[in-house]
Amino acid sequence: MRDFNEADKKKKKARIQLPENPGNLTAEKLAELKEKVKASLKDGYLPCGTAFKIARELNVPKIAVGAATDRLGLRVSNCQTGCFKVDKIIHNDAGKTPDEKITVEVVKLQESEELTCANVFMLAERLKTTPMAVADAANIKNWKIRQCQLGCF
Repeated sequence: MRDFNEADKKKKKARIQLPENPGNLTAEKLAELKEKVKASLKDGYLPCGTAFKIARELNVPKIAVGAATDRLGLRVSNCQTGCFKVDKIIHNDAGKTPDEKITVEVVKLQESEELTCANVFMLAERLKTTPMAVADAANIKNWKIRQCQLGCF
């Protein structure tokens, strides 16, 4: 397990400015959120899908879960779009190109500068596929998905 140390926090803060309390949660709700995050760790990390589930269960913004994770000095793992890797790995079968409908829609998002985490999830839902399949289409073109819903990137 790799800690989310002070150097990591400083580097992230230079890239991403999270409000102190995204969602303006009450002190009680923040405490509940932090406890839920700590109770949901897997091998010392908070899986991305679990963070989304916590947001739904506690009816809080996803960014609040990410902020709480940061403040606890924890890391998010297993990004549902395959981020957090130095070399992007295409997750579909080797040599297989993504569905043409997915590719066309990803190109539209990139051209409109809207290739964001939230839009990847919405596109995946609309096309009845997975966020990873949409991310693969972007990764093949070496395009980065921006604005993580948890504030990780």
